Amino acid sequence: MVEITPSQRLTSLLDGSPLKPIQRWLWVLSTGGTLLDGFVIFVLGVAMPLITVEFHLTPEVVGLIGASLVFGAVFGAGLGGPMADHLGRKKLMLADMIIIAVGAATSALANGFPMLFVGQLLVGVGVGIDFPTSSSYVSEVLPKRSRARMMVATIACQSVGMLLAAIITLALLKNAQSGQIGRLFLTMEGVIALVFFSLRLSEPDSPHWLIVRGRFAEAAEAFIRIMPEQREAVLQITDNAGNPGVANSVAPPKAPGIAILFSRRYRARTALVAVPWFLMDIATYGVGLFTPIILGAIDLSGKRVGVIARDFADARGSAAIDVFLLLGFLLGIWAVPRFGRIRMQAIGFASMAFGMLLLTIATRVSSSPAAPGHIPLVFAGFILFNLLMNAGPNSTTFTLAPSLFPTQLRATASGFAAGVAKIGATLGVFVLPILKGKFGVPAVFGMMATVSVLGLVVTLVFGHEDAE
Repeated sequence: MVEITPSQRLTSLLDGSPLKPIQRWLWVLSTGGTLLDGFVIFVLGVAMPLITVEFHLTPEVVGLIGASLVFGAVFGAGLGGPMADHLGRKKLMLADMIIIAVGAATSALANGFPMLFVGQLLVGVGVGIDFPTSSSYVSEVLPKRSRARMMVATIACQSVGMLLAAIITLALLKNAQSGQIGRLFLTMEGVIALVFFSLRLSEPDSPHWLIVRGRFAEAAEAFIRIMPEQREAVLQITDNAGNPGVANSVAPPKAPGIAILFSRRYRARTALVAVPWFLMDIATYGVGLFTPIILGAIDLSGKRVGVIARDFADARGSAAIDVFLLLGFLLGIWAVPRFGRIRMQAIGFASMAFGMLLLTIATRVSSSPAAPGHIPLVFAGFILFNLLMNAGPNSTTFTLAPSLFPTQLRATASGFAAGVAKIGATLGVFVLPILKGKFGVPAVFGMMATVSVLGLVVTLVFGHEDAE
């Protein structure tokens, strides 16, 4: 007969409980990293034309600045996951907000390319740390029946961050008289990070992580805060677990290293959680960060105006498109629990490729004076890409690792997957402006369509690893 561990008994109590207000509040606190991820992508995309003029940047340098944000996230996710498994979720969820605030202040005060590069690198590190930490935390404080929906809602806050950034930047750009307004955009990143830092001070650490680490008294306190009606049952389980004989029998071994992800038991799961996310982020960050620049290149209006006015117009078009990011996530919150992660991920990748095809056609039509009606195609392509990307792979890739790996590996696996994904994002934002400058916008869309098709293939090959 297999012995049921204290962690499994407490998990059963948590999984069987209804979703409570405190769990909703802990979920809100966990959304800081994904919200800021969307916020900083939009803000940097809008600020980039202003920064380019102020510092006289070349396309290669513009690509480096964009890449610094996501390259920082590679290190943040890669280091943050194992650190969260070793030090705890809460410590990392506080540290990442401080790092983002410092990076935002450095960016806002930058006097040239090097300081701006370092500032955005730090912002990326903070965002990268938060991804595996918050996804693990959410999966460990919510009941099973609400977990899939609320984890999709966590990554959905990426689009909420984009829309918040759109509201702020459009309001400021409308009355802006100076290109220096871009510095204020960057300052807002730090303000939001400090708000989340302050709010997170009162949250408990993950009770599952505490019990796995043998910290039974703290685990009991955390579980009781989440489900006070189960106080007696929790105390009984944790008191028994804390007895010397039982404690020795359930004491966790030394935390496994990242190499275990490539063992025979886990390597197929590792491929499923990392490779599609890598491919998706090439497209997601490349298109998302440079949407205003792409719209400017397609030339929606054809008017010759000043840099601030043009930036306002492109930001407004980008904001209208990004509304469908949020709608896509809302669709994902409904669809993923019903149709499954793998099916929605496959549908999303296929639709992303088709959206890029529509944008390619739009660029061909826009170059023909006899056929000026390309604007509906532009918006149709972007809307299809954003809507189904967020209903599919942008929702599912975030949730796969926390669902497929055990507590002691959860943040490490999530961090590895997120780190690999951010390598893809780095590649996308660095290559995109260079590709656009040398070969034009159609080459960009062709690249995005290709990685979307590859994401579809990998999902179908390894999708059986997800037991839903």
